[in-house]
Amino acid sequence: MKERMTVKEAAELLGCDQQTVRMGLQQGRFNWGYAVKTSSIYTYIIIASKFYEDTKIKLKGASE
Repeated sequence: MKERMTVKEAAELLGCDQQTVRMGLQQGRFNWGYAVKTSSIYTYIIIASKFYEDTKIKLKGASE
């Protein structure tokens, strides 16, 4: 499993819009990632292992 996940991947797994994920990260609502603002641009960091642990979404291809 890769260490980071994109906003698009997280939104697809959560079944929501990418902007919802971005805003949640900017507001500190999710403990599996964060948003870093440099000048007027945000960079989004989502830690894949924390995302799967917190959301209880099963990793594709993972054995049970």
